Amino acid sequence: MNLDDLRKKIDELDSKLVELIGERIKTAEEIGQGKKEESRLIEDRERELKVLRNVRNMARDENISPSDMENIYRTIIDACRKIQGVAVAYQGEPGAYTEEAAFRFFGKSTKGVPYESLDEVFEAVEVGEVPFAMVPVENSLEGSITRAYDLLPDSPLMVCGETELRISHCLIAIEGATLDTIKTVYSHPQALGQCRNFLNHLNCELIPASDTAGSVKMIKEQGRPDSAAIASDKAAEIYGMKIIAREIEDNPHNFTRFFILSKEDSPPTGNDKTSIVFSLKHKPGALYDSLREFASREINLTKLESRPTRHQPWEYNFYMDFSGHREEKDISEGLKALEEHAVFVRILGSYPRAR
Repeated sequence: MNLDDLRKKIDELDSKLVELIGERIKTAEEIGQGKKEESRLIEDRERELKVLRNVRNMARDENISPSDMENIYRTIIDACRKIQGVAVAYQGEPGAYTEEAAFRFFGKSTKGVPYESLDEVFEAVEVGEVPFAMVPVENSLEGSITRAYDLLPDSPLMVCGETELRISHCLIAIEGATLDTIKTVYSHPQALGQCRNFLNHLNCELIPASDTAGSVKMIKEQGRPDSAAIASDKAAEIYGMKIIAREIEDNPHNFTRFFILSKEDSPPTGNDKTSIVFSLKHKPGALYDSLREFASREINLTKLESRPTRHQPWEYNFYMDFSGHREEKDISEGLKALEEHAVFVRILGSYPRAR
């Protein structure tokens, strides 16, 4: 074949490849619909890893670089995942960081469904209005989001996934406002706390609000040049507001961790975490004895925190995360042993570790 003939063959092959990729995406869309009906996670890490292993093996058989082929297929898998979009409940207004986390985890075709409170977010999934919820549970600078942890023990929902989002705050106001005109700043208490140094220099009144994006919406409706909000650049874009200052958080290592909640948790993937809540008997060494059950089995604890039970004064629940899936032998045995020391143990869920 001459050069023109070879190029024509390449064009024909490209046409077939695009047609096959299109067919794969349409099939993935049908799979996504089935997952929605069964309230299953769009992101199936175990299945994706199996596909990539198969692709690498086929590439070797064809004398093609396995890593190059894997990179190509990762892009195809991402395209398939995005078209499988699903409805996800979150607390706040459009433009909230939690909505952004939902888009990052489930794909850009995700339908974010906003609610005013975390209580309503939990209820929406519990009654079947939406299959999933995205809930912030911990910030790397400010610690746990306590309301989320207070709701988890009494809810039938399970943690089926987690994700982390880098949080970069902006000071947002109406057109014409400047740093000199700002006297009042609104935002979620966590966001205000993450920007202490900047706000101390600004010397203004800080007013906590239910969410970051909602604060932007409120000051837009007020139209006052002496008010500002702390939120994301996406919130400023959605509400047509002015960004006065960017990256105003005290620490660039500012991440928020989110739980994805549904009616079931996830199957083992080989790179999982488990979250539980438990309460202990009032006796010396109860916590030590409980933790020893995990240490003796070489289970790595990644978080341990106590919270008031809200039922009796001075009684506490312990929230614990550890590496591994609840179906693994050592972990199953450790959880069973924990029950001997505890008043109650509730498994919040086992799920793939955030990438």
